[in-house]
Amino acid sequence: MVMRVVYIILQFVLFILAGPLLLVKATLTPKYRGRIGGRLGLGLKRELDVLAGVPAPRIWIHALSLGEVASAQGLVTALRRALPEAGLIFSAATAAGEAFARRHLASAVDCFMPFPLDIPLSVNRLLNVVRPDLFVLVETDFWPNFLYALQQRAIPALLVNGRISDSSWRWYQRGRWLFGPLFRSFAVLAMQTEADARRLVSLGVPAERVLALGNLKFDTAPLAAVEVIDRRQLGIATGSRVWVAGSTHEGEEEIIFRVMQRLLPRYPGMCLVVAPRQVERGAAVAALARARGLAVWRRSMGSPAGGQVLVLDSLGELARVYGLAELAFVGGSLVAARGHNPLEPAELGKPVVFGPHMEDFAEVSAALLRAGGARQVSEEEELFRVLDHWLAEPTVARQAGAQARLLVEAGRGGAARHVAVIKQLLQGGGGHGPVA
Repeated sequence: MVMRVVYIILQFVLFILAGPLLLVKATLTPKYRGRIGGRLGLGLKRELDVLAGVPAPRIWIHALSLGEVASAQGLVTALRRALPEAGLIFSAATAAGEAFARRHLASAVDCFMPFPLDIPLSVNRLLNVVRPDLFVLVETDFWPNFLYALQQRAIPALLVNGRISDSSWRWYQRGRWLFGPLFRSFAVLAMQTEADARRLVSLGVPAERVLALGNLKFDTAPLAAVEVIDRRQLGIATGSRVWVAGSTHEGEEEIIFRVMQRLLPRYPGMCLVVAPRQVERGAAVAALARARGLAVWRRSMGSPAGGQVLVLDSLGELARVYGLAELAFVGGSLVAARGHNPLEPAELGKPVVFGPHMEDFAEVSAALLRAGGARQVSEEEELFRVLDHWLAEPTVARQAGAQARLLVEAGRGGAARHVAVIKQLLQGGGGHGPVA
């Protein structure tokens, strides 16, 4: 209770000091302007119409941003299979997370909702509309007013795929009086590792509420049975050695193309496939390759052309193209973009290399490094040396790829364990809140 009073006072002070600036930003910035009404619980006619047909029990799943939404994919799919009669409602705090969820989870989710701003009026309005039987939070995005409102309505809250980084742990220890009650508001906290679970218990969370159920990200990797694309469809020559740079960002392609220039004299006929994270950058990425004297063609241009660099500026093909690779670089990691999913190539038995910025996949990338299925580099010279070593020693590369695949296979099953906990919580009660 003390924690919540302090929190509300801090909210009030912040509103007085920064309220006008925040209002102007929310009004003038398109990505906020288009979502602020919904987060206040306003203008929800479309959502209300959809919700009218959503059955009970209703499970509200919330993820902060794109990384957390990606973590939730396997869980949402498993829930839909295990509880076909349940109503699944999904929210994401960021526009990017919501867009990703709508693209990838539409077939499993009954209704997409905005997540409320953490002020009592918005929280109560949206809870009155959704009336969940269970709230599931993916990894992070703790809001005291929202969690308090769930407690007042006897709606159980479940944290899934929980983790505590070293930096977060230092904050939690310093603010034990603040964070302890926050974590104790959950009915169950499902953590990724035993170490994470022990840290929570040391903060005063009852041990019987804390479980170590593994990392859900292992259940979001593509199936090994995914059909590898025919290299002839892409214009890649038969017998050409292929390496793939997936989900690259601006600032990384220049490094990758310089590395490619150095590799080509040593491995003639090799082909590099670059898949920019934003496919609309395809023309710009191709221009960078040409500026380096590399023969380049683009997937979006239609008929295969052939050359040294293929720009994969198409949607939904990267996982299939990873299947052609001897080696895979995972982008968003040489620049500060928090990294992308290394499990996609790892699950297909490919050795993986990535840069120092893997914050969104920190646990997974660390596990791959420990297993010997991946290498981490900090700059261009290291990237060249790793790729050159694997290309010169293909047996070593295949062994690394096998270790990566074994790690993914061993890590699977977290979604099923989480579903079992969700079933138990639903059986334990926690009815609807008041009708709007």
